[in-house]
Parts: sequence; structure tokens; C-alpha cells
Amino acid sequence: MTIRLPDAHGDLRTYEPRREPLAVTPGTGLSCRTVFAAAHVVADPFADVTPDSPAAIDWDTTLAFRRHLWSHGLGVAEAMDTAQRGMGLDWAGAAELIRRSAAEAKAVGGRIACGVGTDQLTSGTLAEIRAAYEEQLALTERSGAQAILMASRALAAAATGPEDYLEVYGHLLRQSADPVILHWLGPMFDPALEGYWGSPDLDVATDVLLEVVAAHPGKVDGVKISLLDARRETDLRRRLPKGVRCYTGDDFHYPELIAGDDQGFSHALLGIFDPLGPLAAQAVRVLETGDASGFRALLDPTVELSRHLFQAPTRFYKTGVVLLAWLAGHQSHFTMAGGLQSARSLPHLARAYELADGLGLFPDPQLAEDRMRTLLALYGVTK
Repeated sequence: MTIRLPDAHGDLRTYEPRREPLAVTPGTGLSCRTVFAAAHVVADPFADVTPDSPAAIDWDTTLAFRRHLWSHGLGVAEAMDTAQRGMGLDWAGAAELIRRSAAEAKAVGGRIACGVGTDQLTSGTLAEIRAAYEEQLALTERSGAQAILMASRALAAAATGPEDYLEVYGHLLRQSADPVILHWLGPMFDPALEGYWGSPDLDVATDVLLEVVAAHPGKVDGVKISLLDARRETDLRRRLPKGVRCYTGDDFHYPELIAGDDQGFSHALLGIFDPLGPLAAQAVRVLETGDASGFRALLDPTVELSRHLFQAPTRFYKTGVVLLAWLAGHQSHFTMAGGLQSARSLPHLARAYELADGLGLFPDPQLAEDRMRTLLALYGVTK
């Protein structure tokens, strides 16, 4: 059987769905790379909320998805932008998410790192921004999770130059109990972060970030860079002090960056590894055998899907991620916090289905097809 999918020109085209999923099996933790999947949250579809309401979360299904990722040996990066942090999930919701997910990680032996930010604030002084970071850092450390110091909209707005970033981050690193991951999220993911680290010049910004790392030896586990620029990430990776990891957040070039070169490689902290989790874990296990070509053969074909999900406006990639979770059977509905399921067009969603199906990502291709037909009918596609 075939299915009719709308294209960007408003025409319907015929697609023949795949009949067999990719064969993947759960496995133990990964050793040659540290790999985190930034995980989405599952909204409660029956909650009587509006886009301006605090997020209503289906906790059971949200935690079940994290167990799915852990079962394949992946770490979970919790309460990050993939979880709609600052785009539907407020700090109160994120705090509850961190507490619940960290407890679940402890129960099943899964690795977890959690986003620490300042989203209690819309704006504030540097002292207020430090205090907001401190509150979130304390909660994360009490939960037993590793901290990821996220880029702060409030700090981007309040800082007058690099010295403010050096002061705020230095203050936090001096008091952190364990090594943290520093997070550089580019403005393509969040326009409010333009000029982060005190300069719109990315070379200057890189120098400031490296100064923060160098000034606090033993306090930085790694740097997560999400600029969608492979050359810049590679250059930064080569300048990091020994023992400080580079975590790629580049959803356009991750296979080559994780594979690395004769001067090093990147670990991973990626939103695209939410839908790609089992396949990504299998690819890294191939890499552990020394088979870099086999690793690339598995992961390179996924880049077209990732580039599609993360196309501009990149911050709406979460919509495609949740669509694929629904089609894959990880949740019973296509509803998002803040009504964000409406942030992408039907042709965009149809192409995401086609690319994911072609990769064999759906454990039950027939279920995915049936659900896609339901979505198409909702939009008026009846043929």
C-alpha cells in the first residue's frame, strides 16, 4: 500500500512505506564515547491548559521514554532545550522533571546530566542571575545529577562584556561540587543568545569560553557546543585543556565530529539522538570495535533527517522530535506543551515521517503509517 503525502508546493505525492524496521537491540553503556540524548517531554493531552499556562506533563510516559534511552546505553541530558526549556516548560516544571528523572536514573542505573539555567528570570542584575543559577545548581546537585550550565537569556541581556561572563561562570564553578558541562547554544537555537560570551565575534567568544575553562582546572568536565559549524567545533576541541571533553551539539555534522580525526574526536550531547537513540547507540558500538567506516555507514544516512528537523527556524525542531516519538509508539498522542505541535507545517511533518520511515526508525511501521494517515486526515487529506 502507498500513502499520499503533501509536499512544499501543496501537491500530493505517493510514498510507499517501509515494511520492516531497522534491527536494533538494547545494550549496555558505551565506552569509546560519552553520549547523551537530550530528551523531550510528553505533554498531558487531557489537561485543560492554554499556550500560556504552565506545562502539564504526563510524567509516566515522560519517564518511560528516558528508560527507553537508558536501555540502549545512552545517557540522558535532562531539562535541556529539547525538553522545551523556555519554550513551554518553565522552571517549576523543569525542577520537577529534574527531581523525577534523577530519581529514575538512580533506580535503573542510568547516566543523567541536567540543565542548570536562569529561567526563573526574564531579566535581572548580575547578582540576581548568579542567584538563579545557584538555585538550579543546588537542586541538580541534590538530585544526584551532573550539572550542565546552560546559556542564559538573562545573562546575555544583562552582560556588558566578556568580564561579566568570566565573573558569573567563575563564581558558579568555584562552588560546584563536581565537574560540570558548559553549554554554548548558538542564536540559531535561541535568538536571545546572540553575542553570548560577550561578543558577536565568534572568535572572541571562543577565547572567553576557553578562558573560563582554563581558569578553573578540574571543574569543567566538558564543553557542549551547538553552533552548527563543524570547523569551529573542531578548532575549539583542539584548544581545550587535556581532560576536558568536547560534546558535539551539532545536529548537522555529528557523524564526522564523533568519528573524529587523528587529533581527537567529540563526544555527543544531541537533540537528534532523541529519535535516533537506538540507531545512534548501535553505531557507537560499531565504532568501539575500531570500525569507523561501519559507524559512518550507519550514521551518515541519518543526517538528512536531522537537517530537515533542525532547519530554520531551528528552535522549532522539537515539533519534529515529538512527532517521531508519537509515530514510533513512545506516546499515544501528538500534543506538546505550549501547543508547539503547530509550529511546523504539514509538508514539513510529512517529510519527517518519510525520512524516518526510510531509515527504519519506527519499531512498528504499520502503526506509524496509521498514525500518519490520522494526522493527514485531520488536515483534510482524505485520499
